[in-house]
Amino acid sequence: MQFSIQREVLLKPLQQVVGVVERRQTLPVLANLLVQVRDGKVSMTGTDLEVEMVASAAAEETGEGEVTIPARKMFDIVRALPDGVRIDLRQNGERVALHAGRSRFTLATLPATEFPTIDEIELVERVRLPEAVLKDLMDRTAFAMANQDVRYYLNGMLLDLAENTLRCVATDGHRLAMAETEIEAGVGSRRQIIIPRKGVLELVGLFEAGEGEVELEFGRNHLRVHRDDVVFTSKLIDGRFPDYEAVVPIGADKTVDIERDMLRASLQRAAILSNEKYRGVKLEVSPGTLRIVAHNPEQEEAVEELEAETSVDDLSVGFNVGYLMDALGALRGDRVRVSLRDAQSSCLLQDVEDERTRHVIMPLRL
Repeated sequence: MQFSIQREVLLKPLQQVVGVVERRQTLPVLANLLVQVRDGKVSMTGTDLEVEMVASAAAEETGEGEVTIPARKMFDIVRALPDGVRIDLRQNGERVALHAGRSRFTLATLPATEFPTIDEIELVERVRLPEAVLKDLMDRTAFAMANQDVRYYLNGMLLDLAENTLRCVATDGHRLAMAETEIEAGVGSRRQIIIPRKGVLELVGLFEAGEGEVELEFGRNHLRVHRDDVVFTSKLIDGRFPDYEAVVPIGADKTVDIERDMLRASLQRAAILSNEKYRGVKLEVSPGTLRIVAHNPEQEEAVEELEAETSVDDLSVGFNVGYLMDALGALRGDRVRVSLRDAQSSCLLQDVEDERTRHVIMPLRL
């Protein structure tokens, strides 16, 4: 196996693939990339047995073959080489030699036959949509995923496919983020899959806000995403996601419309004097006004008073200030709407102009 390639051409697919490879591995071969040369192309595969990423690039002076190379070392070498240098890589028995200008590196390898690959997926549904749209949906919701929760089905993101709508939903039990878009090709029946947290973070890092399209292939146990010269495959979490539509508060008729940046800045200031453990702030609503109040055990207090478009009379609800700020950061409009029902109910946060993204935050007792 051999190929010749420009450093920049090789670095991009390497960057895309190396993030999948875990630093601590039970199997030595999982610390390696599978490098395959075929038909004038070099493709690299990284996997942790849950998530697999394959990226490819055109190469010259190729000799077909395949081998596995230490992922992190290969990436660090290529990244450290000067711009514009030409890289020649050649396999010599159980070693690969990498030449670039006056630099020479020899790396150990493991046989390609030891490298685990994800089986062919049993295709159930296929959907195409703009890459920028899917990136935006995930950006707006990924922050609300749980991390290492015992309720394993919360440690990921739900993709809910129904008729002409694709919805991304994430929750950690204290807050919920939901964003949706219309898709051109309708689907036969409703599909719900849960992508694990690592797979979501890899996809968010992979997608760009360009003009391209991505193709999603829904399998029974896998999701596969095709984008340009990259194929991403993730196992799915086998579990039942909560009935998220039941979490959205019904009858939250007490609304507060307010400038998003102004509210976010005020919350940031109030958070300085909030209780470090619970990070609670109280939203006090009265006609034309929203007050944000924070206290801490040292008897310190922060009060922010803002003009708001509301006719609600004397309602006070406590929330985790970090959850409020995360939700505001994921919205895009200049003005946001906070919808409340009573002092014990959750709040619904969304853009005034666009209701396709919704955030639900559970109340805190302060």
